[in-house]
Amino acid sequence: MKKAKIYIPSKTATQAGRGKQKYWILEFDTKDSIINPLMGWESSTDTLGEVILKFPSKEKAIEYAQKNSISFKVIEPKK
Repeated sequence: MKKAKIYIPSKTATQAGRGKQKYWILEFDTKDSIINPLMGWESSTDTLGEVILKFPSKEKAIEYAQKNSISFKVIEPKK
């Protein structure tokens, strides 16, 4: 079963406004990551780790995850 986390991106240290906080992100958890012995890069055979979906609201992201049988956890934004 696919696992994902749903969250809203936080502000960066150099960001004054809340431009990136307009949408919610559904990001899949990766598994089987290994370190390439030659270059030292992290690699994985799980291509879902590259998929990041954006939604206008938390409810839409949860609805999508439930419709597609994705187990998820919601990470609420800190104030």
